[in-house]
Amino acid sequence: MNHDPRWTLAQASARNAALRPDHPAIICEGRRTSHARLHQDSNRAAHALRAAGIGRGSRVAYLGRESEHYYVTILACAKAGAVIVPVNWRLTPGEVTHILRDSGAELLFLEDEFKATADAAAAGSATPALHTVIRLDGPADDGTTGRTRERGAGLCAWYAQESPDDLDPGTGPDDAVLQIYTSGTTGLPKGVVLAHRTFFTLPAAVRATGADPDDWIDWREDDVSLISLPGFGIAGIGWFLYGFCVGATNVVMPMYVAQEAVRLIEEYGVTITFVAPAMLQMMLDEQNAGPKAFASLRKIAYGAAPISESLLLRSLEVFGCQLAQIYASTEAGSVAACLPPSDHRPGSRLLQAAGKPCPGNEIKVIDRDGNRLPPGEIGQVCVRTPAHMIGYWNRPEATAQTLVDGWLHMGDAGYLDEQGYLFLCDRINDTIIVAGQNIYPAEVEKQLSEHPAVADVAVVGVPDARWGEAVHAAVVLRAGARAKPRELLLFLRGRVADYKIPLAYHVLDTLPRNPSGKILRRMVREQLGEAQRTPA
Repeated sequence: MNHDPRWTLAQASARNAALRPDHPAIICEGRRTSHARLHQDSNRAAHALRAAGIGRGSRVAYLGRESEHYYVTILACAKAGAVIVPVNWRLTPGEVTHILRDSGAELLFLEDEFKATADAAAAGSATPALHTVIRLDGPADDGTTGRTRERGAGLCAWYAQESPDDLDPGTGPDDAVLQIYTSGTTGLPKGVVLAHRTFFTLPAAVRATGADPDDWIDWREDDVSLISLPGFGIAGIGWFLYGFCVGATNVVMPMYVAQEAVRLIEEYGVTITFVAPAMLQMMLDEQNAGPKAFASLRKIAYGAAPISESLLLRSLEVFGCQLAQIYASTEAGSVAACLPPSDHRPGSRLLQAAGKPCPGNEIKVIDRDGNRLPPGEIGQVCVRTPAHMIGYWNRPEATAQTLVDGWLHMGDAGYLDEQGYLFLCDRINDTIIVAGQNIYPAEVEKQLSEHPAVADVAVVGVPDARWGEAVHAAVVLRAGARAKPRELLLFLRGRVADYKIPLAYHVLDTLPRNPSGKILRRMVREQLGEAQRTPA
C-alpha cells in the first residue's frame, strides 16, 4: 500500500480495514487483532471520547505498557481529533505530575499496575485539567475483591456500547496527533508535538524521488514487524505507526526481554525490527540465538546509541540480514539519516558514519554563528525534514531556538564528508573541554568498547581545578572478566590521542540509560562524583 503525505492516521485505519480486514494488525502476548477489529474498536473508543467531552485539540494521556489497547487509544484520539500523550511508566509520581499538568491532559487511560503512581501524581490540585480516568483493566464483575478482568477489559467495557461508524474530526495532515515528552536529560521534559504527516512523509519521499526502498528504511504490507522499544517514545510508537500505515503486522512486546525477542522472531517470522545496539548484543548473547532463529529477518534497523565495529560485524554474521543504521530524534519525528545496508561492508570507514540524508531530507553542519561549515569541519548538526515537529508545547522560545527557518538544530556535534555522509562526534552538551581541547566522549567509548573485558562504557568530564575538566570512564565488565585501570589505559594508547585518554576508570554494575538506550551522562557524572566523595 502506498503512503500519501496528505493522509491522516484515521484515513489509514479505514483503508486498512477495507483492503485487508482479516489480516492481523497486532499480535501481543498471543492475542491477535485484525485490521477490521482495530478499526472498529478505535471507532467505538473515539465516540466514547467525544461523549466524555474530548474534542479537537484535547490532550489525552496514557499510562501503561504497550498492547493492542494502547494502539486502540492512539487511533481513537486521531479519530476524535485529540492528541495522545504517552507517559513513560518508569517515571516517578512527580515526573508524571509534570507531564499531566504541562500537557493539560483532560483524560487519562491507566493500567492498574501504575495506579499508585497515577494517584500520587494527580493528588490534590496538581493536575486541574484532568477530569476523567479510564482504567484499562477495571474491577472484576463477579463481586470478588483483589482481582481484575483480563488485560484491557475495563477499556473494552468503556467503549463497548458505542457506534463502530467512522468519525470525521475535521483534521488534516498538519494537525497535531501525538505529544511526546523528551527524556529530560537537562531541565524539565518538553512536549514535542507531532502531526499526522510525520508518519507518511518518509515512504512518500522515497517513492517520489524514485529511490530504491531497499536502500533505506522501508515497510511493506507483508512485513511482520517487531515492536521492541517502548511506545512512550518516538522509536517505539513511530516504528509501529509506519508499519501500521502500510497495513503490516506488528508484533508488540509490553517490555523488552532478549530471550522473548528471539522467540517471537522465530515463532511469528518477524521480517523487520528496530533496536538499540545494546539490544542487539543481548539477543546475540542468548542461548538460542542463531541462523535458525533469525531466518525470517530481512532487515534490522538500529540506532539511538553508538555501536562498536565488533558488534556490527558479529550482527552481520549471526543475523544474516540487512542492517541499516538510523539517525533520528523526537523533534525530527522520523529518520533524518540512514546508513544503508549496502554501506555495511567489513572494514569500510563508513561503518563509523551515522549515514546520509534520507530522500526528502537535507543535512548541514554549522558553526556557532550559524555559518555552514565545509566538509570535514566539526560543528552543530542541522536537519531539514518534512516530518519535523510542529513545535514544543507552549514553549515558543524553545521552539524558535530549535527550529530555525525550517532547520532543526539537533544538539549533536558532527561533520559531513565529501560524499555527504554524516559522522557524529557527540552531543554538544556532552563535549569535554580539557585545557581548551574539545573531546567527544563517543570517540573514546567506541575504542574502549573494543576491549574484550568491557561490556558497556560511558566517558564523562568531571570538574578539575587545573584543567577545567578531566576525562573519566565508567565501565561495566563482562561476566567473569577483570581489567585493571592501567590495562584499560594502555589499551587506549595509540587508539586515541593521549589527551583524550581517561585519567580514572570506575567499575559500575550498570550504566543509567533512558528508554531509548541513550546513556544518561548527567547521572553517570553524579555517580562518579558520589563515589569520589564517599570514603573508601
